[in-house]
Amino acid sequence: MQTRLLLVEDDPEIARVVRDMFVHEGYKVTWATTGLEGWEDFQEGQYDLVLVDLMLPEMDGFTLCKNIRWNSDVPLIIISARKKDEDKVEGLDIGADDYVAKPFSLAELKARVDSQLRRWKRYQGVPKHENKSTFSGGLTIFWEQNKVTIDEEEIALTIKEFDLLKVLAQNPDRIFSKEELFEHVWRQVDQEGLHTITVHIKSLRGKLNDPVKTPLFIQTVWGKGYQFIGELL
Repeated sequence: MQTRLLLVEDDPEIARVVRDMFVHEGYKVTWATTGLEGWEDFQEGQYDLVLVDLMLPEMDGFTLCKNIRWNSDVPLIIISARKKDEDKVEGLDIGADDYVAKPFSLAELKARVDSQLRRWKRYQGVPKHENKSTFSGGLTIFWEQNKVTIDEEEIALTIKEFDLLKVLAQNPDRIFSKEELFEHVWRQVDQEGLHTITVHIKSLRGKLNDPVKTPLFIQTVWGKGYQFIGELL
């Protein structure tokens, strides 16, 4: 099977050279020109490695990397003209596996990609999370079926409500701002989406019988956002 790469780069000259080189080497390459397009491609496809520029329109590379890391451990390499140490540190802190500064040689990029792919393949035998997770308070989430039960009774969630619960529950140590949740679930960057998040979180809490003042699952962190606090059994 061909190795599948997602390249997110808005500079057409750089993107074409990189894409053509990897295609010539036998890789299957999907090229996205904006951060949002890259996020949509990632959600809709299966990739073995992602190459991300930082200075992207619509959604910057840092945000795209964060969104990818919330969902996947796929190898992630940043390629950027930003060479400051703080940019590199931030990129690695949000989960990138490597940082390649522009200009770079194609040989170096290919070597770094191959190195990350070899490392990734060694870990493919590590078991993924189980199909379901059960939490104190009677909550069970069936990840693949997009199904939720409370005390073994199925709860009817909308697609967006389940997606919100999924990103929160799979990242219990993280506090998500409303902006981050909207970008992640709705795949848009829009300040008007903050009210949408408030409405959906309220509806989700109601269906889970999760009181705001004494929550079992979704806690409001005032001034910051929301965090999943369910205790895994």
